[in-house]
Amino acid sequence: MSMTPKQIVAYLDEYIVGQKDAKKTIAIALRNRHRRMQLPKEWQDDIMPKNILMIGPTGVGKTEIARRMAKMMKLPFVKVEASKYTEVGFVGRDVESMIRDLVNNSMNLVRAEMEENSKEQIEENVIEEITKKLLPPLPKNAPEQKQIEYQHSFEKMKERVKKGEVDHLKITIEIEELPEGDDNLPPEMIKAQESIVKIIGIFNKNKEKKEVTVKEAKELLRKEAAEKVISKEDLKKEALKRAENGIIFIDEIDKIAATGNQRQDPSKEGVQRDLLPIVEGSTVNTKYGYVNTDHILFIAAGAFHVSKPSDLIPELQGRFPLRVELQSLDEEALYQILTRPKHSLIKQYQKLLEVEQVNLIFTEEALREIARYAFLANEKTEDIGARRLHTVIEKVLEDINFEADEYAGKDFVIDEAYVKSKLDDIVESEEITKYIL
Repeated sequence: MSMTPKQIVAYLDEYIVGQKDAKKTIAIALRNRHRRMQLPKEWQDDIMPKNILMIGPTGVGKTEIARRMAKMMKLPFVKVEASKYTEVGFVGRDVESMIRDLVNNSMNLVRAEMEENSKEQIEENVIEEITKKLLPPLPKNAPEQKQIEYQHSFEKMKERVKKGEVDHLKITIEIEELPEGDDNLPPEMIKAQESIVKIIGIFNKNKEKKEVTVKEAKELLRKEAAEKVISKEDLKKEALKRAENGIIFIDEIDKIAATGNQRQDPSKEGVQRDLLPIVEGSTVNTKYGYVNTDHILFIAAGAFHVSKPSDLIPELQGRFPLRVELQSLDEEALYQILTRPKHSLIKQYQKLLEVEQVNLIFTEEALREIARYAFLANEKTEDIGARRLHTVIEKVLEDINFEADEYAGKDFVIDEAYVKSKLDDIVESEEITKYIL
């Protein structure tokens, strides 16, 4: 990843409107990671990632910035809610489970990449396997001439399978299906569970037989072929390495900050103390091996309406040295969100209705009006940021979504008057706004 901070911000601008300060902080944190990787090993070990605390209301792009960043760098990403860990009282959910989730995501990410890189070999194995089902092999003592003829027929059949000419034919294949384990159990229990699974496998060696079409067989056998092609050891090694440089987004961190008379709330302070060793750097035992959390980038986020960052325990505060405040979205920002991003909301709804052959057209004035109503609703009730646009647009498009079949092959224009007719009464009444928007 050799993008400069300016290029990272430009990439994030394609998907997220505004929030220049947050993007700048993220871009610098990312670039510093790249710089660290270029240094000698002894320096790499000592340079810790600078974790980020994002402060701002809901729906302004905190999660989206972190998610896009992870995607851009091809790093595993996990989002957790800090408040989840207080639900069952002092103990709460096992905080280390976030690391196990990160490793699982990393395994999926690396497996997908390895499958993509070995695509041709996997495809070749699948075609070979299906062809063997369609043309049973000759006896070993068959005459040489027969073997030459068979080889010729086999190659011809392989070509037909590849081109999809025999997709309709039915064959019987064997699929191995072993029970899956629960990855969020403690490692000791996972190991015990895997031992049981292996024993079941020993006593239940018969694979499940299925009669399927050649087309279905191509899909079903792909997973098995990938297992043979991909080195499990390389997969695990790379996945653990990526996980150790992954990104964990801890949302709602303000909910575990104890304020005023809650100072001695054991569940909230308990969760902070549980988070501390993971954020500081520790070694966590997972199903695939040990993971060191020293170089995982932690991004914490919260609205901090009631509490403030200084209400967190000092040790945890010190682990998030980069602070960035995200702004509430004004009317102009909401309009930009509607229209500017690559897969903006308006484009999404247009694509959905294209499926029904309806050409949905929004006038400029209609879009401005939708942004205005969303802004008003945010001011009158809870400020839920860009998420308010979803509720407003759903209300505007309710009828056309319901009657789409009647407009197949036609244009459907949404103008300012149409938007007003759908939303005026709702936004005027504060009580109705509260329940509907």
